[in-house]
Amino acid sequence: MKVTVFPSSIETSRGLILRLVEIMNNEPDRIFNIAVSGGSTPALMFDLWANEYMEITPWNRMCIYWVDERCVPPDDSDSNYGMMRNLLLGMAPIPYENVFRIRGEAKPVKEAARYSELVKQQVPSKQGWPEFDIILLGAGDDGHTSSIFPGQEELLTSASVYVVSINPRNGQKRIAMTGYPILNARHVIFLITGKGKADVVEEICKSGDVGPAAYVAHHAQNVELFMDEGAALYIGDRK
Repeated sequence: MKVTVFPSSIETSRGLILRLVEIMNNEPDRIFNIAVSGGSTPALMFDLWANEYMEITPWNRMCIYWVDERCVPPDDSDSNYGMMRNLLLGMAPIPYENVFRIRGEAKPVKEAARYSELVKQQVPSKQGWPEFDIILLGAGDDGHTSSIFPGQEELLTSASVYVVSINPRNGQKRIAMTGYPILNARHVIFLITGKGKADVVEEICKSGDVGPAAYVAHHAQNVELFMDEGAALYIGDRK
């Protein structure tokens, strides 16, 4: 697990964008299957990506999927797809057919099954599971990732690629990528910013498998953590 700490959330997002471009430039003949997460932290990254790094990004070699999605229509303010569309996808010259959204407005169980099959058809497999090139994750202050919350650890070993989860704080249904496809990815990159995440970062870096985010960080391959000084408060600068 490689940890990189930046002075601010803006610099953290910039560093992550440059890292993604670097990974893609290292394999110029490859089409990259990338799964992204939602929330306020990647929103800043998407905004910066659209405004500062449009020209250097190989958009035509990117296929975009979602790690998780809230069960709401795409125009709802809670929609992860809608947020990325408004901040980045609506401006980036990425082919329309390369964007595979989770239909948050559909019936959750049926949509989890449909999206699981879509991913299995589109993304090459390794050891029986889809092998994404890059999975971008966040971590909640409770230690959740990919809408797998503490107490839902059984989803980390589910036999399905995507399942329905429930946010225990508000009861909202979500569709979430399960553990095995995350652990199977070629690159797993966490973006974590803010002092409010300092406790969970300490758990990820210094504890055992305490919570879903820590479990993924400890068991996935090629794990990188991009964070600002606030999130890294209890672990020190580990550049």
